[in-house]
Amino acid sequence: MTTETYRPRRSVLYVPASNEKALAKIASLACDAVIIDLEDAVLPADKKAARDKVAGILANPERRCEMVVRINPLASEWGDDDLLAVARAEPGGILLPKIGTPRDILEAGDLLDDNAAPDSVKLWAMVETPRALLNIGAIAELGRDPASRLNCFVAGTNDLVKSTGILATPDRRYLTPWLMQLVLAARAGGLDVIDGVANNFRDLDGFTRECAEGAAMGFDGKSLIHPAQIEPANRAFAPSAGAVAEAQAIRDAFARPENAGKAVIALDGRMVERLHLAAAEKLLAKAAAVRA
Repeated sequence: MTTETYRPRRSVLYVPASNEKALAKIASLACDAVIIDLEDAVLPADKKAARDKVAGILANPERRCEMVVRINPLASEWGDDDLLAVARAEPGGILLPKIGTPRDILEAGDLLDDNAAPDSVKLWAMVETPRALLNIGAIAELGRDPASRLNCFVAGTNDLVKSTGILATPDRRYLTPWLMQLVLAARAGGLDVIDGVANNFRDLDGFTRECAEGAAMGFDGKSLIHPAQIEPANRAFAPSAGAVAEAQAIRDAFARPENAGKAVIALDGRMVERLHLAAAEKLLAKAAAVRA
């Protein structure tokens, strides 16, 4: 992995396509990615007008972060038109809501291929239904096939709470098993995975704790609903100075001539394997990309 191939997704901010004030601020934000939302944040009467604005939003030369667009479900009356119109604007990703099976990803990919969408247009998937969680392993496996375009999972925690009836507690105790299942599937498929939103954007202490927990679970970043959440998310999901120093020590140790070709070495009184070297190189690439 290199800094050219790694893209940080520590902070992923939802911005409604119908909110002109919020859209105007995108270029000044320090988030790693923005999701322009055509789905939940846009009323039915405004769906087409919001869709028609996407090309202009993505063409803004001042934007610095990765740009993703959440379309309406393909099964809805707006879905297919959203997908094709957004693809023509060539975002970094198109976020598919309400997926349930691998077929949902494959059908979206086929539609993009049939309409000559560039390979650079990737698919992100909202995991927000019980059906998606039950099929998460098979869905994640598509990440191993570049032709599927699948690149990232986003946890739809609000919808999961609503559709299952579990109690939403501050510590997310009832959600945590499903979140861990999602992380595990993402890693098996070689995908990035973004934690769900925290609804109380004024409680930054609680949000910071939730970010720390999400990072400890293995998430790559956090989806956000307010710019005030950007800095805590960026801090929580960036490699710590201690972790970077340890990774550098592992890489330096394997680079020594006496360790050439060794599968296992001793470092500071502990055994270190090549798998630790791979993890160290990934972390150093992430740290370099964050600094850049």
